[in-house]
Amino acid sequence: MIGSIRLPRRDHYQRQHWSKDVDVSTMRFNVIDDEGTISLVGPAHMMKMLAAACAKTPANHRALLGLAEGYDPRWVTTAMASLDAAPRLDDGATLAFRVVDEVTRRQSLEPEPTGLVVYNLVAKRIIQIHNSYASLRRKDRGRLRRDGRPVRAYYWYELPTDWSIVP
Repeated sequence: MIGSIRLPRRDHYQRQHWSKDVDVSTMRFNVIDDEGTISLVGPAHMMKMLAAACAKTPANHRALLGLAEGYDPRWVTTAMASLDAAPRLDDGATLAFRVVDEVTRRQSLEPEPTGLVVYNLVAKRIIQIHNSYASLRRKDRGRLRRDGRPVRAYYWYELPTDWSIVP
């Protein structure tokens, strides 16, 4: 699998989200809204889940993550807890942080092994800066997750016409 890594044992996300024996393809997701930018690191399958949440035209990053929570509740809960506990980047294991200065801006632009995708809620644009995981489409389906594991149920989405995906 391209971009598959084994998370180190010290990683907070791995301990709370998956067992230590699961390989994870990670991706960085930046979300821009009227309040600023947040940066999240999570499983690459969240790329499509965040696009599906964008299809419901969220007003801000909290609404976006609230919508995405229906697709993978455990990841969103873990990411939001990390964001609330560490609003500034202070170590390499932080899953979510607010971009507040040049240090956090630089870190937010560092792709994870499978990529970096920016969800600009203000401009209604999804920018794939680096994506070696899968094609992101305007209309697609994805597998729901429970306790971080795929289940035999799907969700479908279609981005509104005023949204764009780059490239």
